[in-house]
Amino acid sequence: MSRFSAITDNPHDGRFNQKTGVLVTNLGSPDAPTPKALRVYLAEFLSDPRIVEIPRLIWLMILHGIILRVRPKKSAKAYQSVWTEHGSPLIHISQQQTDKLAALIKQQGFSNTEVVLAMRYGNPSIEAGLEALRDKGLTRIIILPLYPQYSSPTTGSTFDAVANVLKKWRWVPELHFINGYHKNDLYIESLANSIAEDLQTNGTPQKLVFSYHGMPKQFLDNGDPYHCLCQQTTRLVVEKLGLDKSLVETTFQSRFGKAEWLKPYTDATLESYPEQGIKDIAIVSPAFSADCLETLEELEEENREIFEHAGGEKYRYIPALNDRDDHINALFDVIEPLL
Repeated sequence: MSRFSAITDNPHDGRFNQKTGVLVTNLGSPDAPTPKALRVYLAEFLSDPRIVEIPRLIWLMILHGIILRVRPKKSAKAYQSVWTEHGSPLIHISQQQTDKLAALIKQQGFSNTEVVLAMRYGNPSIEAGLEALRDKGLTRIIILPLYPQYSSPTTGSTFDAVANVLKKWRWVPELHFINGYHKNDLYIESLANSIAEDLQTNGTPQKLVFSYHGMPKQFLDNGDPYHCLCQQTTRLVVEKLGLDKSLVETTFQSRFGKAEWLKPYTDATLESYPEQGIKDIAIVSPAFSADCLETLEELEEENREIFEHAGGEKYRYIPALNDRDDHINALFDVIEPLL
């Protein structure tokens, strides 16, 4: 038996065509908000060497000996607080984005295109998504990770997962991999629109916080561009809106472990504001294309509580871009030259 798979032993039989496949990907979610499901999900997520750069044997001993015995129960409670009748918010919203993007692609005249959703961890898997496209006979595939700012643990890891599947295929497709789109004009415009709508409705706060997902500072020291791309995103949005720079602060959230992460930390920053007389803030998280645990639980609940407990009075979270029409237009703009 061959080590390479194919849907036919004779790839010249006419089933292959010039249709283009678009694989939309995001991080992923457990199948259920239970300790058992979290244990499976976290084992896959935290086993990725792109996520934790600790000597492999040492890390696996820590992961299976300590973390997977303790963290799933705690994480399950957090997921339960954001779980909906549709299941995981991230997967539900990502599917809405995928469906609207597929409809827009067809509307714009690219009828020879198939769009499929996949998750880096959990289900639906990247392997299942790629297989679904191959089963349709597609030999041109665009990979669109929904991470505006490139980083090794997100976009880089997605590439690894795609490569691990394709290296088992006999016929590797023509592949186009989007490694980021933080400077795309329509993406910046969409972010600016979402913030402008909030300011018009709720007024200008004392501080507008751009909170990005964090990463160990070691990654930056080793050459990961993510920190710089986040700073560029903030600057471009501020320029688009014509905001005073003193109104805005860029921070980083979601620390894990004891190592130093990118600073300033979101939670520590929010906690320090009230004693500076800053008691009215709005917060947005541009690194998340869809609302998820890190926005709905960490920002909406946990960080709100930190700010208010420290004496803050007004706290509002500006939702992720989700399936806003201008966001979908931006995603289409990113891939249109490749269709």
